[in-house]
Amino acid sequence: MASQIAKVLLSLGAEAVGSLKEGVNFKKSPEDGKCYIIFKTNNDFKACKNQCKHQGGLFIKDIEDLDGMTVKCTKHNWKLNVSTMKYVNPPDSFLQDELEVEVLDDGGLQLVELSPVDPWMADPREPLELQQEEVKVTYFTHACMELQLGKKRFMFDPWLKGPAFARGWWLLHEPPADALDRLCGADLIYISHMHSDHLSYPTLKVLAERRPDVPIYVGDTSRPVFWLQSQVKLTNIKVIPFGVWQNIDDHLRFMILMDGVHPEMDTCIIVDYKGHMILNTVDCTRPNGGRLPQNVDVMMTDFAGGASGFPMTFYGGKYSDSWKAEFIKNERKKLLNYKASLVKSLQPRIYCPFAGYFVEAHPSDRYIKDTNIKNSAEDLNALINKLAPTIKTWTPKPGAVLDLGLALTDPTNSEAITNPPASAKIYKDSWEFDLYVNELNSAIKSDIFKHESWIQFYYMWAGFQNYNLVVRVIETDDKFECIADGYDYLVDFLDLSFPTKRPDRQHAYLEIKNRIGVMRYVVLHGCLWDDLYIGFQNRISRDPDIYHHKFWKHFQAELPLCKPDWEQFRKQVFPINESTIPRNDTGMGNDCVLS
Repeated sequence: MASQIAKVLLSLGAEAVGSLKEGVNFKKSPEDGKCYIIFKTNNDFKACKNQCKHQGGLFIKDIEDLDGMTVKCTKHNWKLNVSTMKYVNPPDSFLQDELEVEVLDDGGLQLVELSPVDPWMADPREPLELQQEEVKVTYFTHACMELQLGKKRFMFDPWLKGPAFARGWWLLHEPPADALDRLCGADLIYISHMHSDHLSYPTLKVLAERRPDVPIYVGDTSRPVFWLQSQVKLTNIKVIPFGVWQNIDDHLRFMILMDGVHPEMDTCIIVDYKGHMILNTVDCTRPNGGRLPQNVDVMMTDFAGGASGFPMTFYGGKYSDSWKAEFIKNERKKLLNYKASLVKSLQPRIYCPFAGYFVEAHPSDRYIKDTNIKNSAEDLNALINKLAPTIKTWTPKPGAVLDLGLALTDPTNSEAITNPPASAKIYKDSWEFDLYVNELNSAIKSDIFKHESWIQFYYMWAGFQNYNLVVRVIETDDKFECIADGYDYLVDFLDLSFPTKRPDRQHAYLEIKNRIGVMRYVVLHGCLWDDLYIGFQNRISRDPDIYHHKFWKHFQAELPLCKPDWEQFRKQVFPINESTIPRNDTGMGNDCVLS
C-alpha cells in the first residue's frame, strides 16, 4: 500500500489570481483538461472539482442565482452553493468535497488534493461483535486517552505532568493516580505532533527512565516530531508514512493522516479494531484535507479554542480589552458551530470532545486566564445533541471509562460509562510552578549573554531574511516591564542586519516584549517560538496591523533542527566586562512599559 501524497491539480500565477472575480470562477487545467470551480470572497478562496456528485455532470453558471454563489448541473439541474459547498437543489442531499487552496508567496495559488483521498477504504473489514470490556476508552487529561483493544493498550498524546509552551499552559485536570504507571505499561503510544501539550518532555522523561523501549508512533511530518529527541532517551520511535495501515495484530491496526495537504506538523489517527473505527482528529484544522470517514464508532476532536497568543497578548491600536472580548466570543462561537457541523456531517456513533483542558494557572498570567475564555465541552455536546440527536455524546472526567461494546449495543445503557468515584480529584490545584519556572530562568545567567554578539549569532543561525520586516525585541520581567540588564535590540530581516534605529525606508514593524527567562531559554536551546507566542510569554505590537505569516511560520516551525553551536560561539568571542555591554541601545529610549 503506497503512502498518501499531495497532488497539485491546478496552478494559477499571480496575474491569473488577480483576474479572478468575486464569486464563482470556472477554470480548466491546461495539463489534463479537467475543470474546477474557484469561489472568491474578500481575497479568501474555496475550490472544488467541477463535477456533480449526483451523476458526474458539469456545472455551469446558474442564471437564476442573483447572489453569484450557485452553479447548476447540466445533467439534472442540481444546484450547488459554492460558498458553502452544499447542494441546495435538492436540499440536504450532498456536500461537495472541497479542495485545499494553497496561496503562494508570489501571489499565485494551487489547488491540491490528497491521493488517495480515503486511504482507510483499502482492505475494508466487516465489524465483528465486541464483548463487554473488550474495548475500553479511558480519559486521562487534555488530549491523553488510553484505548484498551483486546489485549493491547494504546495511549494517545501523554501530557501527565509539567507545563506546556514554556510556562504558559498547565493541566486543568488531575490525571488518575496511576496514569504514569499505565503510560509506562502501554503496548504502544501515538504522539500526534510536536507541540508540548502533546509531546510533553516532563512526561516522557519519566517514560525514558522506566521504559525507554516502548514503541512510539509518529507521522512522517516534514519537521520530525522528535526533533529535540536529545531531551529524552527513548529508543523505539517509529516514523510511519501517511495513509498506510499499520498492523499490530490480527485484529488491531491504525493509520496516521496528515492535516490539510502538507505534512508540516499536525496529524490525526484512525484506529481499527475488529472493523470498529475510532477517529481522533486531535488539533488538526482540516484533517486529511477535509475528507474523513463517516459513521465511525467513536470520534474525538478538540473543542476549546484559545490556543494562540492572538489577540490576548497584543496591545496598542484597536486591541482594547473590550475589542478582545468581542473577538474571542465570536471566534469561540464560530469554532463551536464548526465542530458541531463537522460531527453532524460525519455521523459517528459516539462523539467525545477533548484536547482543550488547559489553564493559564501561573499567577503572572492571570490577565490571560481571565481574557482567554474557552469553549465548554458540555456546550458543544449540547449543540450536537440538538443538531444530531442520534449521536451519543460523552464528556468525560479524568479516569472515566467508555465500554465500546456496551455503548454500541445499547447507547442508553448506563453501564457503558464508568465515572470516577466521587472522592476522585478532578481539577488540579498544585503545579510545582517553581520547579519549572526556575529551570527556564536558569538560562538568564548563561555566559553567552555576556556577549552582545549573541544576537547576531542567533539570528544568523535562525536563517530568516529577505523579508521587509523590522522587529524590536525587548527582554522584560514577568510583568512585561523593562529590566535594567535586559537586551533591547532591532533586527532588520530584509538584509539580516542589526541597526540601532529603525531604517528610513518604508517597512513593516513588530515590537515584541519577551519574558527574559523564556526568551533566553528559547535562544540557548534553539527552541521554536511557540513557547513565546502560544505560551503567552510575550506582548506584541505591530505597524501596520497585519499578520506576517512567513516570519511566524519560520520561527514557529522552520528553525534549524540543530540548536545553535554555542561552543563555537564561545571560541569566537573574547571575554568582556559585563558592565560594558550596551543595553537598550535602539535609539528609541527605554520605554518598554505596556501602553
